[in-house]
Amino acid sequence: MDYNKLAMTIIEQVGGEKNIKGLTHCATRLRFNLHDDQKANDETLKNTAGVMGVTIAGGQYQVIIGSDVANVYKAIMNQINIQDNEVPEDTTKKSVFSKVIDTITGIFTPILPAITAAGMLKAVLSILVVFKVLTVDAQSYQILNFMADAAFYFLPILLAASSAQKFKTNMYLAMMLGGILLHPTFITMVNAVKEGGGSIALFGLPIAAVSYSSSVIPIILTVWLLSYVEPFADRISPNVIKFFSKPLISIAIVGTVSLVVLGPLGYYLSELLSSGIKSLETVSPWIVPLIIGTFTPLFIATGTHYGLVPIGINNRVTTGYDTVIYPGMLASNVSQGAASLAVGVKTKDKAIKQLAFSAGLTGIFGITEPALYGVNLRFKTPLYASMIGGGVGGLLMGILRVRNFSGGSPGLLTLPSYIGDNTLSYFYYACIGAAVSIVVTFILTLILYRDKVTEIQTADAQLEAATKEPKANENPNSLAKTTTLITSPMTGNVIPLAEIQDGMFSEEILGKGMAIIPTEDTVYAPFNGTVSAIFDSGHAIGLTSETGVELLIHVGIDTVQLDGAGYHYLVTKGQTVTQGEALLTFDLGIITKAGYNPVTPVVITNSVDMTEIMPIQTGEITAKSDLMRVIK
Repeated sequence: MDYNKLAMTIIEQVGGEKNIKGLTHCATRLRFNLHDDQKANDETLKNTAGVMGVTIAGGQYQVIIGSDVANVYKAIMNQINIQDNEVPEDTTKKSVFSKVIDTITGIFTPILPAITAAGMLKAVLSILVVFKVLTVDAQSYQILNFMADAAFYFLPILLAASSAQKFKTNMYLAMMLGGILLHPTFITMVNAVKEGGGSIALFGLPIAAVSYSSSVIPIILTVWLLSYVEPFADRISPNVIKFFSKPLISIAIVGTVSLVVLGPLGYYLSELLSSGIKSLETVSPWIVPLIIGTFTPLFIATGTHYGLVPIGINNRVTTGYDTVIYPGMLASNVSQGAASLAVGVKTKDKAIKQLAFSAGLTGIFGITEPALYGVNLRFKTPLYASMIGGGVGGLLMGILRVRNFSGGSPGLLTLPSYIGDNTLSYFYYACIGAAVSIVVTFILTLILYRDKVTEIQTADAQLEAATKEPKANENPNSLAKTTTLITSPMTGNVIPLAEIQDGMFSEEILGKGMAIIPTEDTVYAPFNGTVSAIFDSGHAIGLTSETGVELLIHVGIDTVQLDGAGYHYLVTKGQTVTQGEALLTFDLGIITKAGYNPVTPVVITNSVDMTEIMPIQTGEITAKSDLMRVIK
C-alpha cells in the first residue's frame, strides 16, 4: 500500500489541510477534528482503497483504516501542519455529550499503548508466579514488577501530557503539576499524617492527606484549570518579565488549587465511582457486564466506547481489578470476531470469505473495527448474532465475577490479564466466558447469515412475483400480506440514508429505509397500522403496519436534545391509524435555529425480516405519495 498516496487522498476528501483542526488515531481509526464536517466527502472516502469506512461520532470525523492506521497517520502528519489551522473558538455545533466523549477520547487514546504494555507485562509476571518460575521475593520479580507499575504509578503524568494536548495548554507545565501530586516529599507527608495523625497546610489552607499515584480524575481537573489560568497569566504579565512570570503565576495558582481543592475532589469522585460499582456488584453483579457485552458494537460504532475506558482504569487503580467493563468488552470483542469467522465459513463469495476470515482473526484477538465495519454491520445478521453472544458471555462473566487485573485490548491475546490474586480461577472463568460467547455467536451467525442473491430482479418483477394471483392450493390472505406500500410521511426531498451525518442511520444499524429533508411541518401515517412507540421528547414516532412492518420516523438528527421544543403529538401510543392520518407536527424554525439538521430518517427497524425493500421515488416528494415498497 502506498501510504503517502492514501494520505494525500484522505486529506483532500476531508476538506483539505485547512479544514483539519486536529488529528489522533487509535488502533484502527483516524480521528479528525474538522472545522466543518460538511466539507468531507463520505462516499468518495468509503470507496477509496485502504479505507474500510467512515463515521461521525463523539464530535470526531472518523476514518476506519484497520491495522495500517499508524502508517497512514504518520504519512498524513508529514504532509500537513495542523498548528497553522487552529482557530480560537470551535464554531461547530456539538452536543455536550459529544464534547465530553471527544475530550475523553482525546485524553485516553494517546496513553493506551503505555497502559497496554504495563498490563501485559503484569500478566506475564503473574503467569511466571503462578507456574512458580519466579517468587514474589525474587529480585527479578521485583524489577519486572516496578517496570510494569511505572505506567500505572505515574499515570497522572501521562494523563497530564495528553490532557494538555486536548485542552491546548502547556504540556510541560501540565506534567509538572502531575509531578507535584506524586512528589516523594508530599507522599512522605501524607504517610506521616496517616500513621501519626496531624494535618498538612499551605499558608493555613488545608491539604487533604490523600495519595494520587495511579489516579485519573484529579490531574484531568487540574490541567483543565491550567488551560484557563495560563491565558490569564499571559494577559496580566508585562512583556518584559512574561517569560518567567507567566509560568510562575500558572503553577502557583493551579498547583495550590489542585492540592487544596481539585485533587481531593477528584480523589473522592474516583472513590465514589468505585463504591457505586461495588454496590452494584453486591446487588446484581451481572447487569453491567451483560449490557457492555451486548451493546459494545453500537458503542464502538458511535465512538462512545472510549467513555467506558476510564471507568475500567479507575476500577483497577482503586480496587486492584475491574469486574464490569473489561469482562463485558472481552465477551463482545470475541463475539465480533466469531461472527465474522462464521460468515467466512458459510459464504460462497471468495472476496467476502477472505475479508471475513482476516477480520475475524483480528476481532477475536481484540481489534474489532475490521470485523464490525467490514462484515458485521455490512450484513446485519452477524451483528445481531454477535450482540446476543456477547450478552450471554457478559452475563456469565458477571455471574462468575470475573476480575481483570491489567487491562489491554480485550481479546484472546489479553486473557492473561485475568490472572491475579495468586490464583488462576478468574483466568479460567474468563476463558469459559469467551468460549461461550464465541460458540453462541458462531452458531447463531451460521443460522442467520445468508449470501445475497446474485440474480438481480427488477422492482416490477419482484412486485409481480409477490402479488401474483394465488394458485388453487395457496392461501390468498397470506399472499396479500407479503407486500406493503409505504407512502411519504411528509413533504420534502428524498435522499438515501447513506447521506445522513449520523452513523446509526447512514450505516443502517437501525435498519434500511430512506430519508426526507422536510419542507413542511406535519408527519402523516404512511400506512394503516398502530402507533407502537412515542417519546417524551416528541421527536420521533414508531409504527407497526397491519402486515408487520415496523417503521421509525425520526424527525431531525440529535433533536432529542430539544426536549420536545417545537414537537406536538396528534396521536397516542397504541392508537390505530389509517394511511394519511396526521401523527405529529414540528417547528422547522425551532429545529434549525437550534443548529440541528431536520433531515428525517424513515427506517424499517425489522429490515432483517423483509425479503426486499424497494425505493420508489427520490428527489422532491409530497406527503402521502408512494415512497417505498416492502416485500416480506
